[in-house]
Amino acid sequence: MDEKKQKPQFQIVTGKSTTHGAYHTGVLNLSNLSALWVNKEQAKIDLGLIHAKSALERGIKFTTNREEVEGELYWVVWVAVDRNENGPYYAGVAACPMAVNKETRKGWKNLAFHVNRMDDALKRKIRLDDMEKEEKEQLKNFLIEYDHTMWKNSGDELRKMLEA
Repeated sequence: MDEKKQKPQFQIVTGKSTTHGAYHTGVLNLSNLSALWVNKEQAKIDLGLIHAKSALERGIKFTTNREEVEGELYWVVWVAVDRNENGPYYAGVAACPMAVNKETRKGWKNLAFHVNRMDDALKRKIRLDDMEKEEKEQLKNFLIEYDHTMWKNSGDELRKMLEA
């Protein structure tokens, strides 16, 4: 029996809303949010990032003091997907840094910043200013390779930000 390994997928907009007007209008809907991590070598979807239970974070003791951790820099990238007249597109993309030292099992991240950047993505904002050129290139290549149509349907702001 051949079983193909499924690649992780972005969560696509279903068209169904969990809100109905006034009551519960402020409730966050994470059904259209995905997360991936990016470094200079690769980009990879890991939906565990949404709940701080990614493969990178398991077994790591995190601190808020960056000086305490000499580890590899990763970027957690929050991606909100939406749908327009042309189909699905990358609507909000926001990145925040995280350092992980797998040998010492220590890591650094600013949880409040992660939550704020997640919120930015949900609000359809593009926040990638702090990423280095190599990391932006990894993210760009990943988004294009993942779904070229979604990339084409995305706004100019995202493409310009990832060209820098």
